[in-house]
Amino acid sequence: MEKKIPFLKGVEKFKKLKFKEYEQKFKELIEKGQHPKALFITCSDSRIHPDEITGADIGDLFIVRNIGNMVPPFKPDNEFHGVAAAVEYAVSVLKVPDIIVCGHSHCGACEALYSDLPDSEEIIHVKKWLEIDKDVKEIALSTISEKGRKLFELTERLNIIKQLENLLTYPAVRRRVEEGSLRLHGWYYIIERGEIQYYDPQSNSFYNIV
Repeated sequence: MEKKIPFLKGVEKFKKLKFKEYEQKFKELIEKGQHPKALFITCSDSRIHPDEITGADIGDLFIVRNIGNMVPPFKPDNEFHGVAAAVEYAVSVLKVPDIIVCGHSHCGACEALYSDLPDSEEIIHVKKWLEIDKDVKEIALSTISEKGRKLFELTERLNIIKQLENLLTYPAVRRRVEEGSLRLHGWYYIIERGEIQYYDPQSNSFYNIV
């Protein structure tokens, strides 16, 4: 029985057309190495397309994706920390000048904070991961107690702020921010309107970028 390969036509199209268009760019990135303009931390949600919403070119973004675009606080132990390793690599090795945490509307992770997930080994890591935002849930519920879109939207925005705070627990991030060689940004992508809002820490509010 012939094995069905997903996205086969897309792979063929990339090799025949897209790769030819960017072949020289790929060669340059191999010869000179990557020098991304930003670390882009966003959700694994399939509706988020970082290159499209930013207009980034190949090599511009060092991308980290996970459920809820979350950043665990710095924890120097002997465990495996994928997001932490990516943050450290981007900041201390690639020396990116900017970090963007991009949350979004209709985020399943933020809504899941208000669901009673079953105690099953099949989602044991999902439940543990969501604990990163337990403070976010408490703050949101202290403002809006009724479940619904308003509560979820507030949670989505508070979630972005929380991850910016968590980033500052990383020694290299804090040092470079204090030196002025690294900037942190919080973005909220409204999928249904194609709008992006940025977080202003001075006013503790979000505003449309354009």
